[in-house]
Amino acid sequence: MCGITGWVAFDDDLTRQRDVIDRMTRTLLDRGPDDSGTWVRTHAALGHRRLAVIDPAGGVQPMEEVTSEGAVALTFSGEIYNFRELRAELTGRGHRFRTASDTEVVLRGYLEWGAAVASRLSGMFALAVWDERVARLTLIRDRLGVKPLYYHLTGDGLLFGSEPKAILANPLCPRVVDTGCLRELIGFTKAPGWSLWKDVREVPPGTALTVDRAGVREHTYWRLGAAEQVDDLETTVARVRALLADAVAGQSVSDVPQGTLLSGGLDSSAVTALAAAELTGRGEKVRSFAVDFVGQTENFVPDELRCTPDAPFVREVSEHVGTAHQDIVLDPRTLADPAVRRAVVSARDMPIGLGDIDSSMYLLFQAIRTECTVALSGEFADELFGGYAWCHHEASRDAHTFPWLAFENAYTGDRTALLRPELRTALDIESYVADEYATALADIPRVDTDSPFERRMRVISHLHLTRLGRAMLDRKDRMSMAVGLEVRVPFADHRLVEYVHNVPWSLKTADGREKSLLRLAVADLLPRSVTERVKSPYPSTQDSQYAAALQEQCRDVLAELDHPLFGIVDRTWLTAVLGQAPAAITGQSRTGLERVLDLYHWFDLYRPELRLS
Repeated sequence: MCGITGWVAFDDDLTRQRDVIDRMTRTLLDRGPDDSGTWVRTHAALGHRRLAVIDPAGGVQPMEEVTSEGAVALTFSGEIYNFRELRAELTGRGHRFRTASDTEVVLRGYLEWGAAVASRLSGMFALAVWDERVARLTLIRDRLGVKPLYYHLTGDGLLFGSEPKAILANPLCPRVVDTGCLRELIGFTKAPGWSLWKDVREVPPGTALTVDRAGVREHTYWRLGAAEQVDDLETTVARVRALLADAVAGQSVSDVPQGTLLSGGLDSSAVTALAAAELTGRGEKVRSFAVDFVGQTENFVPDELRCTPDAPFVREVSEHVGTAHQDIVLDPRTLADPAVRRAVVSARDMPIGLGDIDSSMYLLFQAIRTECTVALSGEFADELFGGYAWCHHEASRDAHTFPWLAFENAYTGDRTALLRPELRTALDIESYVADEYATALADIPRVDTDSPFERRMRVISHLHLTRLGRAMLDRKDRMSMAVGLEVRVPFADHRLVEYVHNVPWSLKTADGREKSLLRLAVADLLPRSVTERVKSPYPSTQDSQYAAALQEQCRDVLAELDHPLFGIVDRTWLTAVLGQAPAAITGQSRTGLERVLDLYHWFDLYRPELRLS
């Protein structure tokens, strides 16, 4: 896994800037607690923080190969699941390896194929190669965007990092947030390339970026395609099972302890069952982990999103599959701890406002990290197989906007309600979302044989996989890497994604329910209760003590009359919400309080310069 950063400056001598590259690298300590390294030459500097997973002794970075024409150096984050096959191919081409790491396979792959190595890699990765032979930096990001990578153009080069915090540690990058930056934070369209920080951009998934004295060039080596799928149901189910099983098997390779995330839902249960079968064949027993809240099962109240608590299904899957299981049970006080919130805001570099959904995930991963270094997740299955409620809700499905923004229930509402009135006007979120939606539609390829309905469902699938899914993958990456845990996502295997995306909606809902195709593909592995369970999102505490703790903390914030967050937040709105009973603080009201507290810590951590107009 790890964290990477670097600096290219064609008009500067970076050997005199070692303290700056060291500072940039230190910001990524949590992503790589096992080791640190920097590589500095006149016009290029690379930094690396390591989480050792494959070949702990040999995969030290940055990794360098000295050729007769100059050095080639790599800093790399992620895992390459087909590295053994590539190693054999490269050996056959005359390469000789010093280590057993996937890092060296990537480096020698670059030496053999240049930036075209990207299309040969199967896995999750973000990497940077400085090629001294041609004075060029190459940045490459995996196809689905599982691993993050950001950059900032300077007057004579570029800064990059796994997270914006590494770039912001360099004085060449101002900490500016303007109106345009805030539009996406509130609008939640997951605009390609966006980061909260002005002039800090995200390298698009499936993209190679090259930087030399001639400038910056972007090359897309992979994009989500569209094709007519003619397989019948039986063939499709078998193909999905084979692709998923192969992805889980490939992602179960590790030189350190590993486990699975288990919620008792279809997605995580399928991954856990397949991982258990794979590890059993190697004489190992899979460890599974679940998050729960004190009293949640006994006092659970069904709502519009969650019909059942997770715990009973978790136990049933664990017993059925034979995992060594551990529940991580959290209480309201721990969830509301300001130190936890501060860690979450720091991990995400922005005040996203997801509250206990983020905090509990962070605490879950923190607990898992004491037992394992790697965990497999069911993330991305809803985006891939159409598991979200709005896919089956006619009004949301047919709306002329992103379906997750059109879906209405007790948890949705006006996302701008907590903002100062003049800021709401300046942001004009409705127009922003409409423009982004039009841009997104223009990028979706067509299949001439699609019916109007199948075309609409293809559009929704594409939006999920290239927009919403990337936001969910980023969240999972940031929360896990903040505690030095590598979370792998078999459902984001690009071969599986390419196949399932093109399966007609009629087959994806073959039994009339959400995720029919996945259910049929893994039905023999799981208890019937789990395969028949209605989808339940990631859990959230229902304890009103948590809402009361949010109110108490927000009252302290409200008392700080000159705090800069009130350049964004409407005091009148906050005062009104604080006047409600804790039991009434649900849905958007609770989310609003979460966002106020996130903003409070974000201002303190980052000291941003706001340019709002």
